[in-house]
Amino acid sequence: MAQHKIVITGGPSTGKTSIIKTLEEDGFFCFPEFIRSITQEVKNNDAIDIVSNPIASVSDPYNFNIQLMNGRINQYKDSIADDKEIAFYDRGIPDVLAYMDLFKQPYDTPFIEACRDYVYDKVFLLPPWKEIYISDAERYESFEEAQQIHHHLLETYTKFGYNCIEVPFGNVKERSTFILQHVI
Repeated sequence: MAQHKIVITGGPSTGKTSIIKTLEEDGFFCFPEFIRSITQEVKNNDAIDIVSNPIASVSDPYNFNIQLMNGRINQYKDSIADDKEIAFYDRGIPDVLAYMDLFKQPYDTPFIEACRDYVYDKVFLLPPWKEIYISDAERYESFEEAQQIHHHLLETYTKFGYNCIEVPFGNVKERSTFILQHVI
């Protein structure tokens, strides 16, 4: 049985995590957003106050991004080992490069090779949505920054050959159904 690797991405507060949770509740194999765990680890170990995106706030952004990329690579590999028909990811490996581009952080061959070596079958991009946008203890960006992130995500995924499918606005169930209609 062929496994389908499906990325759900978008800027902060676009509904990705809610959709992932709904798909998981419906019995699908889903990977949560990996950055949350390493952001908390950095906050605890470095005793820094993150006031912007963690990628722009940490003392060693390159190392942070390597950890983030490796975490997403491990999620990709874990989905292969689990042998489920469909695996959904709350963000994919190219997200790392999109954020690095946004914050004008250089990256080298390992980042590019990771995007070429670990290929997803479909990418769903959630657009910025002002009506649901909130910032919280894990979302540091303004709505305007979320719009910039959206642009960089679309540009990066396109550069690596993906045709991003934009998910229309709607409630979580409607958006989950839209995604499933394009996958199943």
